[in-house]
Amino acid sequence: MSEAFEHIVVGGGISGLGLAHGAARRGIQTLVLEAAERVGGCINSQGFPACGGFWVEAGTHTCYNSYGHLLDILGDLGLMPRLTPKAKVSFALWRHGQRHTIFSALHLGELLLSLPRLFTAKKAGLSVRDYYAPGLGAANYRDLFGPAFSAVICQEADDFPADLLFRRKPRRKEVLRSFTLPQGLSEIPLAMARQPGVTLRTGQSLREIQRDGVGFRLLMADGQELSCATLSLATPPDVAARLLGAPAGPLPDQAAVGAMAGIGMREIESLVLCISARDLGHLPPSAGLIAVDEAFNAMVSRDYLADGAYRGFSFHFRPGVLTPEDQEQRACAALGIAPAAIAGLARVHNRLPALRVGHGERVARIDAALAGTRLGITGNWFQGVSVEDCLTRSHRECERLFA
Repeated sequence: MSEAFEHIVVGGGISGLGLAHGAARRGIQTLVLEAAERVGGCINSQGFPACGGFWVEAGTHTCYNSYGHLLDILGDLGLMPRLTPKAKVSFALWRHGQRHTIFSALHLGELLLSLPRLFTAKKAGLSVRDYYAPGLGAANYRDLFGPAFSAVICQEADDFPADLLFRRKPRRKEVLRSFTLPQGLSEIPLAMARQPGVTLRTGQSLREIQRDGVGFRLLMADGQELSCATLSLATPPDVAARLLGAPAGPLPDQAAVGAMAGIGMREIESLVLCISARDLGHLPPSAGLIAVDEAFNAMVSRDYLADGAYRGFSFHFRPGVLTPEDQEQRACAALGIAPAAIAGLARVHNRLPALRVGHGERVARIDAALAGTRLGITGNWFQGVSVEDCLTRSHRECERLFA
């Protein structure tokens, strides 16, 4: 006997919760299934109970007043009064085992000569390297901007689509330009999961999806059977392709399934550190490090929200380059401390899509296959990897499914 629901969302990251929120606001009772034991996906405010509850962002680090869909959700949930300003701190470069200022890597003459090209070039159909290197100068791209773009998306940016790296969005000027929350950004997915109309189940492993008349049957790894009239997947593309790829699956268009399966993923090994502020008197507050030719793409600090006792840092390492012990040594070298000074340590594994030029054609094929169905698909692999990119896709799918 299967348990029946109006709407089931598979995946409890910000994309899945965004779709669940939209459904709940329309009066649609929604069950969210999450494989992990926590919600939020890449939004992960890593807490250190032994350090008085001090937290450090292990994934998404900030949100902006240009995130219109996010701000609408925060307003719905009554979270706007909790928005907390971030102190202005600057990034530095980490190159050849030393800190350098951003300006030290800038080739100003080349920039002035190249910059006019940036105002006339079109991003569509170009990679980040092919669009930005001519407009900023090859040396500037190599020494500064290329590593900076890679730091933003925690992977090599050269082949990423230029039109998906940054999107111009209208700003709400009455809202803080960039913000966090008192207990970190994880407050947002937690509030979304607890709202009326949304039921959350964590630790759920989905084995198979079957068509069930006009609806769907979900076969769980523990033997449960669930059914729903409307189903939304908010999983990585390889997981979505596996679930939809069966001959009896809910998406007959196997070319669309192949389009999902062809989207690459990048693994990120994040080392999250809590350090006593007493041991870092030599290190001025900073936003973090942009790494050049290093085993990590970036280090992002929590210095934007000062704490009298501790400081926090997240190092986002390329996978398989260093052992865990060597990662600790490299992080300590960048901070100028001995490993014994580490008061709290966590290791977090994230996956992000490695989008490529031509991605729009893949999305168009998937959307064509979804048209007219009660199946929704969302995630950070449609329009970009930012929180707002995820919520924009979820909003559109919600409109299509429940308009």
